[in-house]
Amino acid sequence: MHELRSPIAVVAHDAGAANLLLAWLKVWGGSVRAYMAGPAAKLWIEAFPDRPMCVSLDDALDGASSLVTGTGWGSRLEHDARVRACTMAVHSVAVLDHWVNYPQRFERDGQVQWPDEVWVADVWARQLAHEVLPGISVQQFENLYLKNQVAKVRPVSGQGTVLYVLEPVRQFWGRDVEGEFQALDFALAHLELFCPCGARQILLRPHPSEPPGKYSTYLLRDPRIRLDMSADMAQALSVANIVVGVESFALTLALAAGRPVYSSLPPWAPALRLPQEGIQQIRYLSST
Repeated sequence: MHELRSPIAVVAHDAGAANLLLAWLKVWGGSVRAYMAGPAAKLWIEAFPDRPMCVSLDDALDGASSLVTGTGWGSRLEHDARVRACTMAVHSVAVLDHWVNYPQRFERDGQVQWPDEVWVADVWARQLAHEVLPGISVQQFENLYLKNQVAKVRPVSGQGTVLYVLEPVRQFWGRDVEGEFQALDFALAHLELFCPCGARQILLRPHPSEPPGKYSTYLLRDPRIRLDMSADMAQALSVANIVVGVESFALTLALAAGRPVYSSLPPWAPALRLPQEGIQQIRYLSST
């Protein structure tokens, strides 16, 4: 970030890119005008309680020489920030925090707004960005968020705790139930495949963008199921023997922390898009 012209407007809504950005900001410093909404706003307050945010997007961009945004799905905020930066001739950077749907992240309601450059945090994202975002500069930086979280994970004591990291899938896979529920149901129906010694407790960790109560019926279905409300993924992983999810970034964090990791994509779902080796898929496990 020290290579960008200051002051720098930093805008984010979803938690994924915000986690990367906040970890970088703690190291890089610099003159920053931050405007956060949604899950990112909560993360900013936790990370920088003594640094108030700007009151609006216009306030953050007022006088800014550069812009850094997330690339989430939860709102138009980051897209609108890039559109305004373009009209103001402000250099725009977008942070890619995952490995899927790169072009679609820059389109809202048929309007496409590319950044001047993108930042990624691993070699897989860099390669993919070069392939699907031709002509856009790509820079890779160390994933300090992942590094910091893994360092905080403690050895787990006891056996039989399954951590299921939830996420909005936004696909139905040809059925009339949202994909995240299909995947969760599939995992719960096949616990014996990835937890052969038996699950003592099943912790459901909601995604920051999901509404409260979305999975409340599951808490009534099985007494072993409860919500995990740990402060961060490091705390959640510290009590988990096994980690399961669809395609969440949290699966890669769990893998880096040395936990057995499984994707719950059901047999009728598309191929797993996470590039890291070591993530097993429940649908390919044998019951024999």
